[in-house]
Amino acid sequence: MSNQYAQVILDITHASLDHTFTYRIPEGMQLDVGSMVIVPFGASNRELSAYVIGLTNTCSYDESKVKSILSKDSSAFNAQGQLVELAAWMHRQYGATMIQALKTVMPVKKKVAQPKKRVISTDLTNEELLDILESCKHKKQHARVRLLEALVTDIEIPYEVACDKLHLTMASMRPMVEKGWITISEERVYRNPLKIAQTLTVPRIALNEWQEEIYSKIVTAYDQQDFTPCLIHGVTGSGKTEIYMELIAHVVDYGRQAIVLIPEIALTYQTVMRFYKRFGKQVSFINSRLSPGERYDQFLKAKEGKINIMIGPRSALFTPFANLGLIIIDEEHEGAYKSEITPRYHAKEVAIKRASQNNALVVLGSATPSIDTYYQTQIGNFKLFPLKHRAKKDSVLPSVEVVDMRNELTSGNRTMFSRSLHEKILKRLEKKEQIILFLNRRGYNHFISCRSCGEAIKCPHCDVTLTVHQDKKLHCHYCGHSEPMPKLCPSCGSPYIAGFGSGTEKVEEQLYKVFPGIKVLRMDMDTTTGKEGHEKIIRAFANKEADVLLGTQMVVKGHDFSNVTLVGALAADVSLFSSDYKAAERTFQLLTQAAGRAGRDYLPGEMVIQTYAPENYSIDTASRQDYEEFYEKEVIYRKMMGYPPVLSMVMIQLSSENHKSLEEVSQKVANKVKELMVTGLWVLGPSEPPIARIKDVFYKRIYLKHQDKEVLTEQIYKIDEYLKRIPEGRKIFVQYDYL
Repeated sequence: MSNQYAQVILDITHASLDHTFTYRIPEGMQLDVGSMVIVPFGASNRELSAYVIGLTNTCSYDESKVKSILSKDSSAFNAQGQLVELAAWMHRQYGATMIQALKTVMPVKKKVAQPKKRVISTDLTNEELLDILESCKHKKQHARVRLLEALVTDIEIPYEVACDKLHLTMASMRPMVEKGWITISEERVYRNPLKIAQTLTVPRIALNEWQEEIYSKIVTAYDQQDFTPCLIHGVTGSGKTEIYMELIAHVVDYGRQAIVLIPEIALTYQTVMRFYKRFGKQVSFINSRLSPGERYDQFLKAKEGKINIMIGPRSALFTPFANLGLIIIDEEHEGAYKSEITPRYHAKEVAIKRASQNNALVVLGSATPSIDTYYQTQIGNFKLFPLKHRAKKDSVLPSVEVVDMRNELTSGNRTMFSRSLHEKILKRLEKKEQIILFLNRRGYNHFISCRSCGEAIKCPHCDVTLTVHQDKKLHCHYCGHSEPMPKLCPSCGSPYIAGFGSGTEKVEEQLYKVFPGIKVLRMDMDTTTGKEGHEKIIRAFANKEADVLLGTQMVVKGHDFSNVTLVGALAADVSLFSSDYKAAERTFQLLTQAAGRAGRDYLPGEMVIQTYAPENYSIDTASRQDYEEFYEKEVIYRKMMGYPPVLSMVMIQLSSENHKSLEEVSQKVANKVKELMVTGLWVLGPSEPPIARIKDVFYKRIYLKHQDKEVLTEQIYKIDEYLKRIPEGRKIFVQYDYL
């Protein structure tokens, strides 16, 4: 019998070991691509975990030097071969090591012990049960009578119920097992993160004429094997979710599965409940707040075909479905779909790749599509389906008022609430209607500064100012450092130090002062840290336990509250004047999405945008909810500046605890790329990012631009090879980020 060999990747995130190693498969060991194994490595034969990424009957090395796999890691959650293939693509596409890519596509790495329950059942017919029951009654066998009477009603009884409620013991049940009357068996119990024992499904909601038209066009193309990605550009409240559900029903009816991506944990509860009501126990969900056991069970159910629909953020994209047919990305414009750790992938790109592996369809949905996605519809790579009307008959888009806060200041109003917003809040409180207030900055004061010397108090480990919270401590939102509020300025000793700028905590305090008796729920990173933090706040507000939902951007994303008739953006400029070239796009999206939370039922809605830059095109077009005009102006700006999607751009971020070494290496990398003299390639930097130090690690950035993304990918490979060749390069951590 010929030997079999496995190509493996070691479970070590180190560039020098980022290649395959060949090991002999011991006779009798069954492996698949994606299996995890234990192998001996190095001269000392150190035992390491490794992923199998290939199987072969031939070996190109000296067989006498090839070591054997020690064992199969039975505790590992096996990856499908298709996901390993996807990891290999991500490894090449995003400049990550193969092990980093593999760990990304395997959100669950290890098996978790599953709870089991014992059940008592019978294979006897009802007539046979009744005959035996009468015999036992005649013989006064009371314990047997109790169990048989229960089995007449329920064909399956939990073992604990038989013991606790029917007062039976194993000794009393054993003779019944031996006679073949009953069977005592063990069943695996899947953890249910929603804690729902039984879900009653509800009938489908009939689509209106505009929804039906889009659904029919997508399904017709799908059935004809046309899997071109689709964008549903629907205004807020237009009923995109109803179209998603019909598409899912179509796919599931043909024995295929669907993944629904949502951007925020805060949206999980409302979204999952809508899908549960339609599809029942075919649905599960995943997010980072679940316990390891809950996460393991949801992926196991998908792998074993016990569910057909998975809902969740980015990691749900890697659900091990065997016959994936549809991937939906709701609110596709959201930044949460971009990974902040290596590999810095975008869920949209990976979804399209995974769909191509399965002959599946990707459907994107948003009221404010990303410029990149809409650009793809304009050049013919994606199909565009506009949806310009709200789904509910009496629901219309809210009216929007832009308040110039400079005029408020001139008129003597120095509060954080404009006169118009103040008046509108009072009216809603009188009518018992609800309000959402949005400020994209948490904490109490944005920073602390000395009025004598002008110095702001900074984090000792990061290049950012510290934020004041209600606990009277200064906190860093990057590294977690905190310290007491000083009484004197650390720089000059002056007692004249004070907080500047307002965060959500200060707004909450002011609401209680300005509107006595008001009930406020605050939703930000500080109030949603618990496992059910988002869910509790959303449920309480939906149950009308508060007048105001106040928070950061998480309060304006996708929520549907029928009693909300007023939304206020307290500082629209917070996102507008950042150093990111997407600042105008994000401002437009946030304001338009915020407006969409108002008036979603029969009650009319209003929004107030408070700003110091009312003439800015992103604020002006958002107030009119005119996406097409915003897109036209934004694309002109991108073309003038050479920004994506007109050009492709990659950011090379280098970091080190040694600032001098980082300076030298980043300059060498930039010079090396320039020496290659690639036609049409722009090299910008090295330069410092807006925050040049986080957790005592220093950062430098180099930007590359080119018309062809493949050219940028080639440069990444060359930079990687160059860094391996220079000794100081091995001490520098590098990330590649396509922008």
